[in-house]
Order: sequence, then C-alpha cells, then structure tokens
Amino acid sequence: TLRSRILFFDAFMTRFDRPADVPPTQADADFGGLRVASLESRRRDDMARLITRHGGVAHVSPSMREVPIKPNRKAIEFAYRLMTGHIGAMILMTGVGFRFLVSAVEESVGRQRFLDALSDIPTIVRGPKPAAALREFGLTATHRVPEPNTWRELLQTVDREISVTNMNVGLQEYGVTNASLVAGLEARGAMVEPVRVYGWELPEDSGPLEANIRSLAAGERDMLLLTSAHQIVNMLRVAEQIGIVDQLREGLRRTVIASIGPTTTQMLEECDLVADVEPAHPKMGHLVVEAARRGQSLVKLKRQTLASVGWQGSPSQSTPAVPTTASESSAPRKSVARHPSDQSLFMRACRGEETSRTPIWLMRQAGRYMAEYRSVRSAQSFIELCKTPKLCSEVMCTAVERLGVDAAIIFSDLLPILEPLGFELEYVKGDGPVIHNPIRQASEVDRVRELEDASSLDFVFETVRQTRADLPEWMPLIGFAGSPFTLASYAIEGGGSRQYAATKAMMYADGQAWNVLMQKLSYAVIVYLNHQIAAGAQCVQLFDSWAGCLSPHDYATYVQPFMRAILAGITPGVPVINFATGNPELLPLLVGDSRTVVGVDWRIPIDVAWQRIGHQRPVQGNLDPAVLLGSTERIAEQTRRVLDAVGGRPGHIFNVGHGIMQQTPVENVIRLVELVKELSVR
Repeated sequence: TLRSRILFFDAFMTRFDRPADVPPTQADADFGGLRVASLESRRRDDMARLITRHGGVAHVSPSMREVPIKPNRKAIEFAYRLMTGHIGAMILMTGVGFRFLVSAVEESVGRQRFLDALSDIPTIVRGPKPAAALREFGLTATHRVPEPNTWRELLQTVDREISVTNMNVGLQEYGVTNASLVAGLEARGAMVEPVRVYGWELPEDSGPLEANIRSLAAGERDMLLLTSAHQIVNMLRVAEQIGIVDQLREGLRRTVIASIGPTTTQMLEECDLVADVEPAHPKMGHLVVEAARRGQSLVKLKRQTLASVGWQGSPSQSTPAVPTTASESSAPRKSVARHPSDQSLFMRACRGEETSRTPIWLMRQAGRYMAEYRSVRSAQSFIELCKTPKLCSEVMCTAVERLGVDAAIIFSDLLPILEPLGFELEYVKGDGPVIHNPIRQASEVDRVRELEDASSLDFVFETVRQTRADLPEWMPLIGFAGSPFTLASYAIEGGGSRQYAATKAMMYADGQAWNVLMQKLSYAVIVYLNHQIAAGAQCVQLFDSWAGCLSPHDYATYVQPFMRAILAGITPGVPVINFATGNPELLPLLVGDSRTVVGVDWRIPIDVAWQRIGHQRPVQGNLDPAVLLGSTERIAEQTRRVLDAVGGRPGHIFNVGHGIMQQTPVENVIRLVELVKELSVR
C-alpha cells in the first residue's frame, strides 16, 4: 500500500543517513522542545523529520537551488586538456557535480571520448556519492577518501596513494573554491586546474527563507543547523537584501549554531560567525543527533554567557532568563583596547604575522627548578603562595628576567576555580591536589554551583593586575584556565588518575548529567578568563592536561561543543592558546575560531602537526621538556630540529611540549632561550 511504502521509505532514509555508532534513537539525543532552524534545500523533509523525531520544533526552509553553468566554456576547455593528456589526475568532490560535468561537455567533445580519457588517469572521489556517479557511467574510482571525507582526509589519501608533484590535477568544484584543499595540493607540488560546473542560487520562492531569517534575527530560534557553506552565503545575501544583516548577526549571537563539517565551519569563521557544534562525521543524521544531545546545555551556556556580560536581547520563550550579577558585569566582554605589547613578537606570532625571529616562552617557566622560586616557596604552602598576588608576581617576574623570554604567564594553578563551585580542594604533600568531596554519581552534579560570584577568585585577578604592573610594558601577559574536561576529571576522580574510569563512566552512562556538569564548568571558565582579561591579560591559554585519554570521536562528541562555546564567550580580539596533551590525533579538533593558537606537545613532529592543524592557524611548541635534562649540544641539536621543521613560517611560538621538569638545570633553560633567539633570526 502507499502508506506502507511511505513508512518503509522513512525507515530506510533514517537508517541510510545515520552513522552506525550514533543511532538517532539514543535516549539522551533530545532537543527538549528547542526551536530548531535549518536552511536545508535538497533534503528538507528528511531534516524536518529528524528534528521532530528528536523532540525539536522544526523550522526548515530552502536556502538555495543548484544551477548548472550553461554554456560552460571552461569545462569544455578542461575536457579537451584531459583528452590530450595534459591532466594527470582528477578529484571529484560531489556526485551531482560529476553528472553536471558530463552534461556540460558531452555535446562538444562526446561523452564516451571524455569518459575514456578519464578512465586512463587516477580518479580520487571524496566519498560514496561521486563514486556512485562514476559507476553510473561505467567507471570505477581509483582512490576513495575515507570518512569523514573532509579536505584533510583527501590530502591524506593523496599522500598515501599518489604523488602529485609536478602534475596537473583536475578538481571538480561545486560553487565555492576550497582554498585549503587547493593550497594543500599546491604545497605537494601539484598544479591545480579547478573546473566549476554549477553554482548555488536563491530558491525561486524565497519567502520561507526570508521568514526563517527574520525569526533568527529576532531571537526566535534556539538552534540553527547548517549542512553547507552555501547556506551561510545565501542567508547573509537575503539578510542584506531585506536590510537586517546587523539584526541577524545579533540574533545569531544567542543562537547555538551547528555545522555539519570543516568546510561549513570555515565559511562561518570567514563570515565572523562561530560554530558551536560540529559532529565527528559530516552526515545529516549525525549532525541532528549531536545537536540534540548538546542542544539544551549549549543554549543555556550561551544565554548565561550573554547575560553575564549584560547583552540585551529578546528573551527566548523556551529557555528561562538568567539574572545578571554585579560581579559578572564587572568584566564586560568588549574588545580590549590596544596595549603597548600588541606589536611584540609574541602577539604578532599569535596573529600569524611575520616576525624578525621566533618568540619563546615556556610552560612552568617559574617553578621548582629555580632556586629563587624554591626560596619563596619554602616559607608557605603552595596554595598560600597562589593566594598571595605579590609573591606570584615576584616569582614570575624573576623567572622572566632571568630567562629572557618573550612573554609571561601568571603564576597560579588550574584548580582554585573549583572551590567557588562547591568543591573542597587541598594540596597534599606528596600526593598533589585532592578533592575531598568528588562527584561519585550523576545525581551529585546538581550540587555543583554556578559561578555566580567571581569575587572569591579575586586573588587570581589581583595576581594579573600585580604582574601586569610589575612587567615591562612591552611584554605580553598570559592568563589561563583549565579546560572543562580536565576540570571535570579532577572533580569526578578526586585527584590524579591513570584510567579516568569514573570520569568516562559518567560521560558514557549519563549524558544528561555530563552535559550539565560541562555546562557549569564551561560557564565558569568563560567568566574566569574574561575577568583575567579585564584585569590586564593580553592572551589566555586553555590547558586540557588530561584530554589525551580520549579518542577523537569522544573528544568531538563530549568535549568539543563546550570548547567552542568557551571560545565564542571569551572577549573578542584576545588570542587563545588551546593546548591539549597526550594524543596528537586531537590536534585538528583544537583549531577553534580565527584567533586560536594551537598548542602542540612533543609527541608529534611540529611540521606534521601544523599540516594537520592547517597553516592558517598559528601553533605553539614543541620541544620535549626532557631534552633540557641533557647536554647543551643535544639541546642545540633538538632546538634546531624544531626550528628547521617550522622553516621560518610565520605564526610559530617556541615552547616546550609540557611544563619544565623540576630536575632541569636552570642554565639549560637559559641556553635554550638564547639558542632560539640566535637560530631563528629571519
């Protein structure tokens, strides 16, 4: 019957769309009545059905239509070059694009002649759809890019399967040039010949799209799901046509934005927008499931953050307003004024600008390896030192002056932020930090407080003010905080851990409790760092010391959405160093927004790391701190190795891949700084 066919099609599309590891029926994947906008065009009904199935109120409108380029002279010229042997390999990005390409050239050159020429060269397809399109014409792809089918996996496939050095490589595009892919191919010696076969135009009836955009501008949508970079372009085009671009941008500030993958996320960044959610796999079902799982926590976090800085917007009907406290308002999230250190080597490198040499600072540069620090530390406990701003400034300024580094970081610790949230923290000699009232079961998450009054952390903000006053004006000061996963691990484990069993048990077993805990910690980090910036920090660093215990999938699922929210909430214009240690596979997930610097530990060559991250982002790292225990000759050798791997590319900040070890001779650290200054002069 017709009804049974409809039900079968609905079940088939759900199964076809979802990845095997994230079933849409997962209990904690529930929008909870959030109003979810989508600008999906090709699969509007599927998107609306998925949103509704997961408890959302769907507002889906078409945003574009595919329009083939006719006549396509450039495609015909490309076909002749292919048939005369000038093209050595072909990359196909989409199935519909390949069909359009055949249609565009067959009348001029003949379909079979074109296909025969294509069969004589390697073909690289970005995923299953272009592979299926090739099969329709009797061809089989030579190489297929593995999931999640992004430009990074495509370049890795090229590296693994085919040399493109001095080769003309055809690239079938679909509306917008992927600059990162082209740059990556050119870096491998290829001459890229893009062929564009269709563009994206506004739908013939743009009324539903305009209505959806007006609702986004008015703050009447809680989430926006984007499955294409072109949707962003057309959304802004329509907003400009109807004169509400500024209102739309304000509305999107309070809307959680979910991007299907890196290309869409990159377009958001180029348009000065931020993706709050990006699934581990760029599929519609995966996008909806992960947006549903994170939606309520991220909406609350975004509203809290905006409330804490006094942003005035129309309140959501589905999320209660969060009152603004005096302490939160005291650190307004405004773009910071330029400081005399703004043109320092360090700050220029944070922005990816050219510098006369490589700047250097070191994690744990004021520590137990220095006699001056040990002298100060002998008179009080570690926590007493952390809560005495004048002494914190003294030990850091002494270290900076003695080492000759290019930046200072405040002297503090990751964990004091947990005390105002209700955790009993003690630093036990020989054992390190201990939480005496850890969270042992999901129900105990409710007792974790929101950071409603940051005044209990004023000793940290006074440390920033004091250190800023004591440093030379030209030297940047770095503030810092622990990232929410590391803080959550301490709060759950009660101290250090090898297996993180209790942390992962909560993460896997009770997604709702995990979301609530991460939301509270993320909000606290945003408030904490913005207060440090207001007190005088020119840059901030996020330390995720324990994130290395996670797989890329788990990091993307359980941590990255909250990291994106933190980056969006930190004062604009302030560089953020995002540092996670222990697992180089996480590096592409640390990239963040356009002002992010990615910290790299010593477990991967820095040139390989930078390639994974993308050369459009600055990097920090990555000498193994154990090298400083060796001879000066070995230190020079390894320092030169790191600098040679970077090759003078702008945007590199030299640092150790973790903190300086207690046993390190201070003379070796001084020599390291001297070597970097000598060897990196441009």
